[in-house]
Amino acid sequence: MTIFEQLDEDILFPSGDGKPMAENTEQYRWIVIIKENLEILFAGVPNVFIAGDLLWYPVHSQLISPTAPDVMVVFGRPKGKRSSYRQWNEENIAPQIVFEILSPSNDAKEMERKLVFYNTYGVEEYYIYNPQILQFDGWVRQNGNLTKLWDVDGFVSPRMGIKFETAQGELVIYRPDGQRFLSSVELEQRFQEERVRREQTELLLEQERQRAEQERQRAEQMAAYLRSIGVDPDDIGGG
Repeated sequence: MTIFEQLDEDILFPSGDGKPMAENTEQYRWIVIIKENLEILFAGVPNVFIAGDLLWYPVHSQLISPTAPDVMVVFGRPKGKRSSYRQWNEENIAPQIVFEILSPSNDAKEMERKLVFYNTYGVEEYYIYNPQILQFDGWVRQNGNLTKLWDVDGFVSPRMGIKFETAQGELVIYRPDGQRFLSSVELEQRFQEERVRREQTELLLEQERQRAEQERQRAEQMAAYLRSIGVDPDDIGGG
């Protein structure tokens, strides 16, 4: 693609829709928690692209309005910078997983439109969380269509391997290794706790090394003294 073709695409398919990423702190908090924890989970997998509030253009046409999922995950596409997700430039791979975090302005008509959009353009897993009323819903593609999950508590994502729990009220998400999705503050606290534990372990190991060294020196001094008085320390040890 030439620079002029790129400019034409940028004009025809802009990177912004004029809508805010989030309307309140709780919505934003959950978008960040899900997006950043997924980034951590798939950090070592080069061909998993994760984005928050990025416009997705499913087809090369201005007749189809794009949508910007709060979080989307695309398996089979490399990580990297993008101004929007133009599917025709991405080997025509659609996002397989989409999350929406609801705000008070999201009405039933808008969410129905989004469900139709995601169903039409190939999303495999679709999750909605309303942090105001602590309601979590999910859909998984079955027989060609997104089908609602009637029991999401304990459900494990087929693609990501993460588990959702809702029994305690607020949504809790677990990684495949059992670690809970954490906020940036919680991650920093855990990092500091692990750093302190490492330092304590290293201190104990150093103390044990010093104690062993002192014992070795005392043994050598005693052996030298015994030899100085004509006693073979090996004879004492074998006696």
